[in-house]
Amino acid sequence: MYTPFKHEPFTDFTLEENKQAFEAALEYVQGELNKDYDLVVDGERIRTEEKIVSINPANKEQVVGRVSKANQDIAERAMQAAERSFDSWRKWTPEARAGVFFRAAALIRRRKHEFSAYLVYEVGKPWKEADADTAEAIDFLEYYARQMVELGKGKHVESREGEMNRYIYTPSGIAVVIPPWNLAFAIMAGTTVAPLITGNTVLMKPASNSPVIAAKFVEVLEEAGLPKGVLNFVPGSGREVGDYLVEHPKTALITFTGSRDVGVSIMEKAAKIQPGQTHIKNVIAEMGGKDTVVVDSSANLDTAVDAVITSAYGFSGQKCSSGSRVVALEDVYDELLERVAERTKELSVGNASESNVFMGPVVDQSAFDKIMSYMDIGKEEGRLVAGGTGDDSKGYFIQPTIFADLDPNSRMQQEEIFGPVVGFTKAKTFDEALEIANNTEYGLTGAVISDTREHLEQAAVDFHVGNLYFNRNCTGAIVGYQPFGGFKMSGTDSKAGGPDYLALHMQAKTISEML
Repeated sequence: MYTPFKHEPFTDFTLEENKQAFEAALEYVQGELNKDYDLVVDGERIRTEEKIVSINPANKEQVVGRVSKANQDIAERAMQAAERSFDSWRKWTPEARAGVFFRAAALIRRRKHEFSAYLVYEVGKPWKEADADTAEAIDFLEYYARQMVELGKGKHVESREGEMNRYIYTPSGIAVVIPPWNLAFAIMAGTTVAPLITGNTVLMKPASNSPVIAAKFVEVLEEAGLPKGVLNFVPGSGREVGDYLVEHPKTALITFTGSRDVGVSIMEKAAKIQPGQTHIKNVIAEMGGKDTVVVDSSANLDTAVDAVITSAYGFSGQKCSSGSRVVALEDVYDELLERVAERTKELSVGNASESNVFMGPVVDQSAFDKIMSYMDIGKEEGRLVAGGTGDDSKGYFIQPTIFADLDPNSRMQQEEIFGPVVGFTKAKTFDEALEIANNTEYGLTGAVISDTREHLEQAAVDFHVGNLYFNRNCTGAIVGYQPFGGFKMSGTDSKAGGPDYLALHMQAKTISEML
């Protein structure tokens, strides 16, 4: 009935017609900035006095939008709406639910540059990064819709003579979705669609740095035919609204992407049984990384340099998958460091709305201050090779930065900085390089640059990360191609965009009938 999944292609901005089309989208969206957006509860739009104000991080004077802010009373109304809607939504066939999201994907595809332009303004994504973010959002809708059609058939189990056994999936209930700002469209869409397509109802609390793109996505789902009350849009503070929803006795599922500290706190709160709660809550969490690019003596250094630059500085290092550590064997260490430094110093930093900018701003003042505080730590623990400076006078701009000769156990090589900062550490042997790569509490992504097959096979077993890449960068997982999720303190290894992800949002049910 449906064509096989094929991921959404990226836009080639070297073609003049594509460049002009994106510039037109930027101009259009610029005219749409500074608008108000409402909450959506049970299909009703609610406007509140208190707002979340979204600011362009490249231009602090530019308001992207003002989004109404929920409180606990509104959150409770949304919970009741989700409970009422669940009984009907869960009975829709997988094909009928999938149809909503196929339509939504088609709507986004026709307005792809517009959505990417919102990402440029709201979170400071350069053109290519914004385009990839939107493409991934489309991929999640398409992939999960197809996956649910297959899962709707259940799985095969054996039956003995005189009996018939079935193994099917049933929705969990009400899901609370708390997405991040860094993949403001892709992860927000993916974590919202997965519980919806599996028959759950959702309360979505977007990140406070990217509520406008979330509001635009809610509009698309409404246009695509999602019934009222199935998705409720409740932006608000984590302490007031987020905690209330996580602890609510009717919440069945929580999906969170963000910092380790917040993720662990959510797990602790979700584990406590509340009065009136009749089930155990399930938590799907992706909580960050401290990811390493390992370079051995046989590595192609052109490949290694490209991998380090892309891994470390893509979206200003504001990805949980960013390669913020390089561990190189001592006989290639100096040359690799010198070549990466040369490339780093040539990178363009500026307003992401400009076509030739490689790296835009970091997301806000808090991020700027945190990243800049690590510059002093890096100078104490290692040697500053490139960058180390920032400017927050107009926007939150930080130069891509390299610190060299770091101890594997230094703060710079252990703590998630979440900015355009990469640290270099030297190893004597490949075994030692893998030991260093594994010595953090995280286990999300990693890369090995090597032309030695034995080393790649060893890393496949010994490099303890959820997403491991050979002879390429450690970021940029594609839906359906590289299912994404990490080990250790990086989260629950949910493998978003993979064949096992949707089942996490449902309960398996066995039905046995004697004939």
